[in-house]
Amino acid sequence: MEEVKKLFSEIDTALKEDPGSAKGIEAVYQFKFHKDESHTFQLILNGDNSFAAEGKHENPDCTLVMVKEDFLAMANGELNGTKAFMSGRLKIKGNMGLALKLQDILASYNKSRN
Repeated sequence: MEEVKKLFSEIDTALKEDPGSAKGIEAVYQFKFHKDESHTFQLILNGDNSFAAEGKHENPDCTLVMVKEDFLAMANGELNGTKAFMSGRLKIKGNMGLALKLQDILASYNKSRN
């Protein structure tokens, strides 16, 4: 799970350095991982106050459930979120429209890393 913690830390840093990557999206994303109920992460998008952190949110707008390897692949642009959902590798609870926007957010995070 250290890889996932590191990734969320990097996303948090990227959001603080350039909150424009999530411009126009106000949402709470929650990420849960199969086989590891002890770690839940959240991505809070709220303009300049956007951040990523470990922990549960009481009322997320969109919850994504998957194995950590698929999340890492999706965050690195190696796995298409829509294909993961259609094949059952990704389960989404809540606002599906927000889930679709997440792929764009992760893509802009990847551009800032490279």
